[in-house]
Amino acid sequence: MKLLITGMAGFIGHAVAKRLSGAGHSIVGIDNLNDYYDVALKQARLDDLASCTDVAFLPLDLADRAGIATLFEREGFDRVIHLAAQPGVRYSIDNPHAYVDANLVGHLNILEGCRHSRVEHLVYASSSSVYGANDKVPFATDDDVDHPISLYAATKKANELMSHTYSHLYDLPTTGLRFFTVYGPWGRPDMALFKFTRAVLNGEAMEVYNHGQMSRDFTYIDDIVEGIVRVLEVVPTPRGSTEVTTDTASAPYALYNIGHGSPVSLMDFVRAIEKATGKQAICEYKDMQPGDVPRTWADTDALYQATGYKPQVQVEEGVRHFVEWYRDFYRV
Repeated sequence: MKLLITGMAGFIGHAVAKRLSGAGHSIVGIDNLNDYYDVALKQARLDDLASCTDVAFLPLDLADRAGIATLFEREGFDRVIHLAAQPGVRYSIDNPHAYVDANLVGHLNILEGCRHSRVEHLVYASSSSVYGANDKVPFATDDDVDHPISLYAATKKANELMSHTYSHLYDLPTTGLRFFTVYGPWGRPDMALFKFTRAVLNGEAMEVYNHGQMSRDFTYIDDIVEGIVRVLEVVPTPRGSTEVTTDTASAPYALYNIGHGSPVSLMDFVRAIEKATGKQAICEYKDMQPGDVPRTWADTDALYQATGYKPQVQVEEGVRHFVEWYRDFYRV
């Protein structure tokens, strides 16, 4: 198949491209290589893919309407894995326009490209952030998500609504994946594991929010990638829709949680980092930050029913792999 991967210089995009390379596909990846975090790390991910002869990279911004349209017209993709976005809950408070450009305008441009090129299946990244401060756990895809507490979450919910519209109007099969706290080698520097590991190895204090009273459904990168690859093959049909309401069940649309399915307390996560590094963490406890949530927990039954896959990697093992990568990559 001819595949497009957006955000290929990103954490998940790089991992998906590497996993699919050698599987008989022709892969094109795009990314705008913005400076939200260290561009050198993004370039290093692309360099890691340089030996993959079936993977090509093009620098391109999602918000470039003409550029995205030309890309779809020229390449004739069979399926699309849309992972590019402006991430981060906290960053969205100070930089809202970046989220509109990448997550709303950019998502629309991808939908338009898929529509006009008659793409067989669009798989796109949503987020567990759409659940906001929901009290009911575990979070299920039929829960109420109409009360986001960050602009990032609002844009991801909007992506789901936009995708459903295109599925309904144009018979475009779309599948949204609500990611739950992805971590592992080549991860993002703005994520807790990266920041905590750097602080522990440097003997520096690290900021622990809500005084450590938080939990996350940490999901290892290999498990996320396996889920994405399997979902790519499960093209939704109107009969197979995961929608609950009968008035919208005619669309070839699906939505799944993709997480480990077992939350881990933040302090247990810190202890896993201590064990992997052999050093003690210096914790500086802080109040909860605006837009953040105390816990996440994925109900992954629907994903298992669709793909037959459940995550395999436990937090202690996953953290160890990340620390090994970090030490090697940064020579520490």
